Amino acid sequence: MTTLTASDVRSIAALDATGQAELVRTGRLTATELVMAAIERIDALNPALNAVITTAYEQALQQATRARGPFAGVPYLLKDLCAEAAGMRLCEGSAFLKDNVSTLDQELVTRLKASGLVMLGKTNTPEFGMAPTTEPRLSGATANPWDVRHTVGGSSGGAAAAVASGMVPMAHGNDAGGSIRIPASCTALFGLRPTRARNPLGPIYGDAFGGWVSEHALTRSVRDSAALLDATSGPALGDPYVAPAPERPFLDEVGRPPGRLRIAFTRKAAEGRPVHSDCLAAVDRAVDLLTELGHDLVERDLTELTPEVGSAIGRGYGASLDWALRYWIRELGREPAVDELEPLTRLYWERSKAVSGGEYLMAVTTIQAFTRRIAQAFTEFDAWLSPTLAEPPPRLGELVASDADPTAAEQRGASFVAFPLVVANLTGAPAMSLPLHWNNAGLPIGVHVMSRYGDEATLFRLAAQLEAARPWADRWPSVSTKELSR
Repeated sequence: MTTLTASDVRSIAALDATGQAELVRTGRLTATELVMAAIERIDALNPALNAVITTAYEQALQQATRARGPFAGVPYLLKDLCAEAAGMRLCEGSAFLKDNVSTLDQELVTRLKASGLVMLGKTNTPEFGMAPTTEPRLSGATANPWDVRHTVGGSSGGAAAAVASGMVPMAHGNDAGGSIRIPASCTALFGLRPTRARNPLGPIYGDAFGGWVSEHALTRSVRDSAALLDATSGPALGDPYVAPAPERPFLDEVGRPPGRLRIAFTRKAAEGRPVHSDCLAAVDRAVDLLTELGHDLVERDLTELTPEVGSAIGRGYGASLDWALRYWIRELGREPAVDELEPLTRLYWERSKAVSGGEYLMAVTTIQAFTRRIAQAFTEFDAWLSPTLAEPPPRLGELVASDADPTAAEQRGASFVAFPLVVANLTGAPAMSLPLHWNNAGLPIGVHVMSRYGDEATLFRLAAQLEAARPWADRWPSVSTKELSR
């Protein structure tokens, strides 16, 4: 094939990353042709979505000629947060970093390239990843492919829009409190946050946000997520801690019977916040399906967040933002100007300055005690199920702070993410959002499953079982490769 037709571009995009890699492996396409098809899709779809904010097409085409590994030639996008790739801009959604260009590859990026993935550019993210919507002032809002009037979630929102629309079959994301799982729910993708330290954060960071951050991806299929984690996971030299070694490759868990699991589920959001009927319907349907598949479901809340724990979480996030800004102040040699930070970021930064080192360490102590309570609960259950979010994706603009009232978005966002996705980050446990439900307006509603520390195997087995029982990959949003002109 030397000339790709619109039909070719669409048919390639219908395949997951494993399927696209198979085209190259069997000689049906070259890696360059695969990348060129993705470039065409990005150029056609991005004007409507604003998912990709930096492109590196020439660099990608050069990389395609020497791509080797299990994903040789498969196009990939990096989130513009933490992912250092030599020669590419890294802005982290902030005007403060608008001229910053990375000089090295993060260890994860090195491993992604070694797997054969070809880096086409960077995806949009809120400023420093601190909002559950992707609407930074620097790059503008990313629209949801299912309905462009709505948010795609955050902070891996650009990645989610790119994958859901078919620009690329999977894309990089990271998660410090739901940032993979929130956009996965908003866009009908599979989003797994791996166990703490499963993927490396070096060479610059030992950990990030005190161990709350996990690196991975948003995918259309469960097998892609598992195969990618096989390609990237494992400790790097000098890592401060490592995740428990898996019993077998994660891809081998896909299709392996999960057995009869005991699963706790809850319909209650944190602090008694209201839950939209669409989200309750999603979890109820999941409970029914899991019961039909032979699992034992027990309604029980495993994650009551006391005021003390909630306060500790707030201190943790505040200290983490302060850390991020101090890091970049050191790297750039100056503090941000007033107009280089958004209102919400500046609000969080001012709050964080009032937290002493001792108060932060007391917050860590509180969270570690909470982690032990969660570990005890998981001696009785194999997994915990809830809605991913407390409401469908809000309209664009609803979750954005203004100069006049920077706290308004904070309160609105708390209602949206009322289910405590952050519990997985606090405890280091793996968790996932699965696209099992759509509401009457056609918006995706995800369900969330968390398992024991180090136990991605149970999640991959269960996710593959649910994917087979209620497939989702054949459903495409209104703004997608399926809509490209023939």
